[in-house]
Amino acid sequence: MNSKRNIFSTVDWTTIVIYLIMVVLGWFAVYSASFDYEHTDIFDFSLRHGKQIVWIALGFLTAFLILMVDEKIYDVFAYPIYAIMILVLIVTIFVAPDVKGSHSWLVLGPVSIQPAEFSKFITALALAKLISTYGFKMSSVRSLFMVGLIICLPMLIIVLQQETGSALVFTAFVFVLYREGLTGWVLFMGVSAIVYFVVSIIYADTYISNMLAFGMPEDWGKVIVFILAFITQLIIIFYNRRDIETIKKLSIALIITMLVTYLLNLIKSVNIPYSYALLLFTSLELLYCLGLTIYNRRKTYFLSVMFLVGSVLFSYSVNFMFTKVLQPHQQMRIKVTLGIEDDPDGAGYNVRQSEIAIGSGGFWGKGFLNGTQTKLKYVPEQETDFIYCTIGEEKGFVGSVFVLLLYLGLLFRLIFLAERQKSVFNRVYGYSVASIMFFHLAVNVGMVIGLAPVIGIPLPFFSYGGSSLWGFTILLFIFLKLDGTRSENI
Repeated sequence: MNSKRNIFSTVDWTTIVIYLIMVVLGWFAVYSASFDYEHTDIFDFSLRHGKQIVWIALGFLTAFLILMVDEKIYDVFAYPIYAIMILVLIVTIFVAPDVKGSHSWLVLGPVSIQPAEFSKFITALALAKLISTYGFKMSSVRSLFMVGLIICLPMLIIVLQQETGSALVFTAFVFVLYREGLTGWVLFMGVSAIVYFVVSIIYADTYISNMLAFGMPEDWGKVIVFILAFITQLIIIFYNRRDIETIKKLSIALIITMLVTYLLNLIKSVNIPYSYALLLFTSLELLYCLGLTIYNRRKTYFLSVMFLVGSVLFSYSVNFMFTKVLQPHQQMRIKVTLGIEDDPDGAGYNVRQSEIAIGSGGFWGKGFLNGTQTKLKYVPEQETDFIYCTIGEEKGFVGSVFVLLLYLGLLFRLIFLAERQKSVFNRVYGYSVASIMFFHLAVNVGMVIGLAPVIGIPLPFFSYGGSSLWGFTILLFIFLKLDGTRSENI
């Protein structure tokens, strides 16, 4: 009872003030983006800004209730709530209506709810519960398997709902795992996978004709990925063993393989794909490095070649993932972002209009309700995914930077609060909150200004929508409750 009575004296008001500022500014942005000169009443609940007032009021009520509830409930019931969430996500696939190709919205009378938005804080609770369990070790294979299962299960189900953008948010948990002792090589491999994916897509079929014109092989994309992975493998060997002789031998062997393949292909009756030759090279190198591992009793050689093998297999699977997993409109958005395709009236329309809106805002902006691009509805989804362009057009560079500084202040504050926790459960959950917020911010702003593909994820506390606002509010205020009672849970 004492913790409930004193929670408002121990809760972090700095974070709450930032939250309130964001929500209020977000409502003004939604009001401006959805403004109709024929319906200026701010309490017109037929328009989005009127509905957003209801979502905000219910969000405040939810935040208050979270602060009143005993914080132990989040630890004790983390797994049961997670299990219920998984069941709801699965049911959603079959009962949700088709909304722009997605089956992710549950219609409950006059209200539509997106369970994926709530799955983020529930997954964060389950992850915090697992990592705080006695005997958990990040280096344990069993522990890593359980971590992967908790994160990937909702992620996979959300992909089946055709909500790839929401599913990608779960990759943000890797920052939490890194803080809790996960080796930095995992982050390194993640960055490598992104590079390999981009290179493989850029040098895909659309570039084959251009490459053939310069006498380059059709499988040049796979060759480039292999060379990048091979160089990385050599760096791994040098970093861990300083074995210059092995690096020289492997480099010479690769050069000879490429040269022999080239000479054989000069014979008109012979046509050996370079990727096949590199697969043979990889197989022989695998045996060679396995022998070095046994002889030297060091895992470095084996792990380095396994990195190379994994990179090769990944590059060969990129085409399948790109064409079979992603929807055609998602494929086109990635191609437009990478400069492979130019579709200003199709997949690139949203970003093009958004960039025009932000650029037209100048330094100070056009002023509240004076944005021409947004008032004339040139920017699609300008109240939701592209809300940041409304801010850029009306408030200009100054307003855009101010919003980013608000987020920066919130993220640093969350990290500070997470680091002062005496409970592993609290710390892991705190870092989960910061990681999810960061991912949403980086991707949303990135796609609005054309630096990231349009994958459709909201800007926290600014974008229109009850599910989004409630999801982020619950995510944040659970942590504020845990932080406010941290001294009582040592």
